Order: sequence, then structure tokens, then C-alpha cells
Amino acid sequence: MLIKDIEKRMKDEIKSPYDSAKLSYKNILDGNMQPWVMRFIKAVGKGINDFDMIRDGEDILLGVSGGKDSLALAMALSIRRRWLPIDYKLHAIMINWIEHPIDEAYRPRLEQYFKDLDIDFEIHDEYQFPQSFKGDFNCYLCSRNRRRILFEMAQQRGFRQIALGHHLDDLVETTMMNLFFRGNFATMNPIQEFFDGKLYVIRPMIEIHEQTIIRLAQTYDFPVIKPVCPYDQTNIRAKLKPIVKEICHMDKFAREHVFDAHKLDCRIERLEQDTSGIGPKPESKTESKTD
Repeated sequence: MLIKDIEKRMKDEIKSPYDSAKLSYKNILDGNMQPWVMRFIKAVGKGINDFDMIRDGEDILLGVSGGKDSLALAMALSIRRRWLPIDYKLHAIMINWIEHPIDEAYRPRLEQYFKDLDIDFEIHDEYQFPQSFKGDFNCYLCSRNRRRILFEMAQQRGFRQIALGHHLDDLVETTMMNLFFRGNFATMNPIQEFFDGKLYVIRPMIEIHEQTIIRLAQTYDFPVIKPVCPYDQTNIRAKLKPIVKEICHMDKFAREHVFDAHKLDCRIERLEQDTSGIGPKPESKTESKTD
């Protein structure tokens, strides 16, 4: 299939998130949420507390792709901030690839969504294929380029924590990729340190099943955008998803077993006098692992 055909097909697919039969996401903001949505938000809070990701008064940069994961994370962080007797600032940035841009019609929908969540939001148009790639391109390079841009923006603006929408299925798939193709039992950490503690990537949804997030996007009218990517359904991670699903048919807790096997213990290195907020004091530096 030609790239143009793929792009046309994927642009047609992204119309579905605005199905009028869906519930308004504003129901969640108004506190009119179904019990399973309440459990989702509390589970995100548990992940934050388990690893002491966010404390009172901290500024968090939220990396947004426009997909279901980052939009669900934004909702959970916004609602959690309303519930708790602490406050933290949220600022969301979306990287829009110039070579594969989002439809212009979606910009105001995303802007309205984050306005309703009381989160500052920006869209930055950037080149997906920088000259430094020398014509090479794959999913790893794309991810690395996006992360580089986010890191530069975070450092320029004084953010120390970058929240990303990775979930439990991402952790399991990363484990399989490292184990089967690199001979290394490693995965993405709930908290990952960069540049000797100058930046930390935090993953509040690291214990959430992807199916829960899919259910959210199918039930509520989140302004989900499907990026136009010719590799979306052919990369290794996409091929591993049905394998993980099949394993979980044999043991429904298989994902949790993988999570527990890593014995993850990571914290943000904070100043000793910083004891505000909730969660235990930091115990040790984050040990970076392959992402």
C-alpha cells in the first residue's frame, strides 16, 4: 500500500472519536462519572503515590501526542488535583510533525479539552526527520527525536518532571522487546532519571491496563487524534500486542506478574528539606533502564 493510501485511510479512521453517541467528557469533570472511571483515576493516584512522583507545589510538563493515553492521563491528573488538598501546576505540550501533521480541524478541539481541564496547552510544529538522521528513520528514531524536543523545552522552561502516558501494557511489551531482541531483562521505569537528576520522566499510568484507557476513549468524547504514521500497525510493539493478549487469556494477571518481576524501586531525588505533599521520602536515585 502506498504512503498516500495509508495516510488517507488513517485520516478517515480518526473521524470516529467524535461519535455523537458518546458521553461528554465534561460529565467526568462535573463529578458525574461511572464507578469504573472513579477506579481508574484512583489507580493513577496509587501509581503516583507508590513512587512519590508528584508533590505539592511542583510543576509538571505533560507530553501530549493527541492519542487516547495522553488525553486520559491529562484527565486523571486534572481530576486528582481537584480531589486532593495539594496543588501542582500542569502544562501540556504537543509535538506536531510537519511531515505528518494533524488535521487543522482538531487544533481547536484539543485546545478546548485542555482549557476545560484547566491545563495550559501548546502545539509545536517540528520536523520529524532532522538532518542528523541522514535519511534513516524508524520508530526508535522518531521517539528519540520527540523526547529530545520535549527535554529541550522542559529545560528551557524550568520543568524537572515530564509526565508521559505509558501504561502497564507498554511496560510488558518493552520487557518482551528487550528480552527477546536484546537479551536484557529491562523495561521502562515508573520514574526514569536523565542528566544526573536534572530531568525525570514520570509514568503515572504505569499500573493501568490499556483496555481501561481504550474503554475511556470509547465511552467519552475525548478529542482523540490518530497520528498519520505509516509504521503504526507494522512496528514490533504492535505485533507483540496480540501475543500479550493471548498470554493473558491463560493467566489474567500475567501483566502484573511481569511488573512485579522487575522489583521496581525508583524515586525522584529531592532536597532533604522538601517534605511537602504526600508519599514517602526519596530513598535512592533512579536506575535508568532501556526505554
